[in-house]
This record gives sequence, structure tokens and C-alpha cells, in this order.
Amino acid sequence: MASATASMRSPRKALGETELIWMMAMLMALQAFGIDAILPALDEMAVALSVTGNDRQFVIGVYLLTAGIGALVPGALADRFGRRPILLGSIAVYIALSLASALATSYDMLIAIRAAQGFFGAGIVALPPAIIRDRVGGDKMARMMSLIFVIFLMVPAIAPSIGEMILLVADWRAIFVAMALQGIIIGTWVYFRLPESLTDENRQEIRPRVIGRNMRRALSLPSVIGYVFGSALVFGALFGFINSSQQLITETFGAGEIFPIVFGICAGSMAFASWSNSRIVERFGARRVSHTALFAFIAVASAQVFFAFQPDESLYVFVPLMAVNMMLLGFIGSNFGSIAMNPFFDIAGAASSAHGFVRMTTAAGLGGLIGYAFDGTARPLALSLLASGIICLLLVLFSEKGKLFGKPSAEMGPGAVAQD
Repeated sequence: MASATASMRSPRKALGETELIWMMAMLMALQAFGIDAILPALDEMAVALSVTGNDRQFVIGVYLLTAGIGALVPGALADRFGRRPILLGSIAVYIALSLASALATSYDMLIAIRAAQGFFGAGIVALPPAIIRDRVGGDKMARMMSLIFVIFLMVPAIAPSIGEMILLVADWRAIFVAMALQGIIIGTWVYFRLPESLTDENRQEIRPRVIGRNMRRALSLPSVIGYVFGSALVFGALFGFINSSQQLITETFGAGEIFPIVFGICAGSMAFASWSNSRIVERFGARRVSHTALFAFIAVASAQVFFAFQPDESLYVFVPLMAVNMMLLGFIGSNFGSIAMNPFFDIAGAASSAHGFVRMTTAAGLGGLIGYAFDGTARPLALSLLASGIICLLLVLFSEKGKLFGKPSAEMGPGAVAQD
């Protein structure tokens, strides 16, 4: 009897690295699903709510923009009160406002709800990098973030297909209900399995001066600036593709019936790149891998510009080039983020929020402009990809003082997370 009682009181198995990676990926995937699942329904939603032209893109663009602005808040709060309560609060808001979106009776109401959802639910994307940074640093963090992105990017690859399947049996509002259900499932998982990772000695005071100092520090290091702002630019071009993808594939290339497949191919290439990155980054280093990918990104973007200005560009040219450049972003994104976060173990929450704010607001604003510039061709997107790649390279050169392809870095911070 005593042994049975002791067994019942024994602690549950600690959260291991594999489960942590899956959990953080699925948290971030909440945002991805909230963006990409609605893409196939934009035409139906536009008709139902009397939306014309490129204005239909705002349901995506406003969510991305306010999520970037909202990213300033959860990190600072999480550095004081812990990761768990702020993260669970963000999930709760995401669920409630997903249901509210399903009940919207006008486009203005839907836009307002989506803006609030992006702002108050920003913690679901802003906090996972801080939670990982609480545990590991250096190229090991880059490896873990790459694995997170592999899983996370599976969602954009299949979300439009899920949205399309939902539309076969219900209208566009049901997609927002599906978002809420996903949030409930993942929120329950987080509640029962995620331990607090913020240590008492790293808790920060909630004072404007302290918060401002920490965020200023997170954005002021020359070695960090290029990676934060550079990644914001290249992902801004990616957001431009997301915003205009439905019109581009449907109107420009006349392939609306296979839009989910086309989008899945492009997003899937990023997932493949993130998996590949997780296999090589600790050997070659985040800098070597990401710098090489950036040069390749610029080369492919140059080819995209060339073909975009040809009078007969076809879907069979556009999709492979877009998929390759999105694949290269898979090598750039997680590595740039890990390099930028590495110096900030003691203020990981504030740093994650500050970096997320810059990346998301810049990328969302730029992506909105690119999407709204859609003119029936792929030219605005191609030019944006090339320009963002070149400026990103210049910013990285600034951060690295003109010397690229650095060696693998030593891990900073505490020991690695417990293995399964």
C-alpha cells in the first residue's frame, strides 16, 4: 500500500526537449493558422461583407501589424510575472476573439476584432523564443528554433487546404471557429505540461525605466541591429506574397482551383529548409549557414525580377522560384533570430518582445504595401524580394563589421534542456 501511495504521489515526467519543441511550434502555429486558413475564403468573405479590390487583404495585414505592435507588451510582463501566466492569457484572448470574428456582421467589425486579436494575443509568438532562451543559447538555440520552425511551417503548408475543406461543408465563419478549437487544445496542453522557466534572479521590475532600458539594450547592440532589421525586411517581402498570394495565383496565373497546393508547396519548402538547418547549424554555425542563404536569396530574387518582366511568365516558372526563395528564408529566419537573442539571457522576455515588435511591425507594414501594390503581375513582389535581400545584406555587413561567415558560437546561458 505504501509503495502504491508513493507511486501515486510521484511527480509526472518533466517536459523534455522533444515535447518542448512541439509545444512551442504549435503555439506559434496558432498565428500561422489564423492567417493562412482564411486565404481560400477571401473571395467568399469579400462578397458576404461587401469588400472590393485589394481591401480584402486587410483582414490579414491588420492582424500581422497589431501582432507586431502587441509584441512589445508580453515580454516585459513575462520578465516580471513569469512566462506561464502571460502565455496562457494570450491564448485565452486568441480563443475568445476567434469566436468573435466568426460572429462579425460587417467588414469594419471584423477588422476591429482581428486588430484586437493580433495585439492582445501577441504573446503566442513573442514568448516561445524567450522560453527557449531561458534554457539554451548559441547554435544549440538555433538548432532548436529550426526544429520549431519545421513543425510551425507545416501549418502554413496545409492551412489553406484545411480552409478549403471547411468551405466545402460550411461558410468562411467556420474557419474562425476552427481557430478557437485549435487554441483550446493547445492551451490545455500548455496549462498542464509547461513549467515556469523564468528564474527568480532574472525577474525584472515593472517600471517604465527598467522596461525601456531592457528593450533599448536589446535593440542597441551593433552586433544585433543588422539581424533584427534585416530579417524584418526579408520577411516583409514574404508577407507581401502572403497578402497577395490568393489574387496572384487566381487572377494572374488563373490557377485558383489549385491555390492550396501552390501555397503548400511554397510553405513546405520553408519547413524542409528548417529541418535541414537543424541538422547542420551546430556543425557549421548560424552565421555561415544564414549568410550563405542570404546570398542565394538575392540571386534567386534577381531571377524572379527577370522573369516577372517577361510578357509570358507562367505559373511553372513563378512557383519553383518562389518556393526556392521561401526555402532560403527557412535558413535565414531561425538563425537570424537566434543570433540576435544570444546576448540577452537575463532579459530574454524583453529582448524577444523588442525583436518581435521590430520584425512584425516592419514586416507587416512592408507586406501590406507590397500586397496593396498588386497590379495583376508578379513585378511588385519580385522587386520587393530583391530590394529587401540587398538591404538585409548591407545591414548584416554592418553588424558583422564587414566580415561574414563567422565560426560556430559557444553556447551561452544554462545547460541544455533535459533530454527525453
